[in-house]
Amino acid sequence: MPDLDFLHISLADQRLYGFAQGELRVRLAVSTARNGAGERNGSGCTPRGLHQVRVKIGAGLPLGAVLSSRRWTGEVWSEALDARFPGRDWILSRILWLSGCEPGFNRLGQVDTFRRYIYLHGTPDTEPMGVPLSHGCIRMRNSDLVPLFDRVQEHCRVWIDEAACPQWGVLPLH
Repeated sequence: MPDLDFLHISLADQRLYGFAQGELRVRLAVSTARNGAGERNGSGCTPRGLHQVRVKIGAGLPLGAVLSSRRWTGEVWSEALDARFPGRDWILSRILWLSGCEPGFNRLGQVDTFRRYIYLHGTPDTEPMGVPLSHGCIRMRNSDLVPLFDRVQEHCRVWIDEAACPQWGVLPLH
């Protein structure tokens, strides 16, 4: 049952904070863009500002399911599969596809988050979290993403910014 109604992704913390009715409920490590923050198409940056989960893809797929062009390939990630495709940017398990809510900043034209295919998605456990290494998306551990996927619904608001959130890092979770 979806209960989270707001996600905040801090690029400084490399963390996702999930809220239900204003209370912090989830704190997860992520990996955002190696190129930092930015909204332009082709920048390889993670877009900032207010977004929403526009589409949820992958419900019911196995943990580690390989997604390509937003469809399951029928494969499940393994070290052997990874060795066959070195350097591949793996999109695994689930996709929360984001859409910008701020025309001219992260929506429409050359700054459109949705048309840039910016997702929250799973990544191999061999990839580090807490370090910006993605090509613009927000990478997550599959074991974190799958329960998060079930806790948000389409149109859930997502705020992405560069500010650190130290006060949230010490709050107890309910």
